[in-house]
Amino acid sequence: MSYVNHMARELNCQIVYYGPGLCGKTANLQWIHGQTRSDARGKMISLATETERTLFFDFLPIDLGSVRGFKVRFHIYTVPGQVFYDASRKLVLKGADGVIFVADSQPSRIEANIESVENLAQNLAETGSALDRVPYVVQYNKRDLPEVSPIDDLRAALNPMGVPEFEASAVKGVGVFETLKALSKQVLVRLARSEPI
Repeated sequence: MSYVNHMARELNCQIVYYGPGLCGKTANLQWIHGQTRSDARGKMISLATETERTLFFDFLPIDLGSVRGFKVRFHIYTVPGQVFYDASRKLVLKGADGVIFVADSQPSRIEANIESVENLAQNLAETGSALDRVPYVVQYNKRDLPEVSPIDDLRAALNPMGVPEFEASAVKGVGVFETLKALSKQVLVRLARSEPI
């Protein structure tokens, strides 16, 4: 749920990167942070275990300029990929203005992808939302690896609604900004239709 601060003339939106463990959610944020001008981004906060996995979330506020005199800021989070952190996933997902599902393109990870997208739908339902009611895109990450599933197979398993989808290699920056821009546009269009600033 976007937050409008009329005093500061700010519009704050929450974007969540969702997906199975080690699919590249944090790698997306690291690339975005590294390639964004320092005056347009905040500090990236990452809480991780010894194995480099995100324990709770990554948070990266990005200033997108202004819309109708309001400064637009996206607060970008990732959820932990491990199933046993489901309560944290729900907490981060609650109030999301848009969701990017990051799929791991490796054939060995198809079941983990399916489990994660089903978990996303379930957690959205528990927070009073649904995949067809929130701006949503799918990113097929790790396309640079030697063995990857065909896009048609991933699409059939993970994107039956036919939402915008992107091939990516987050560690190389391929498809990272395209994915974020597509979702950002959906979020801003939705806000313009429903949010009387």
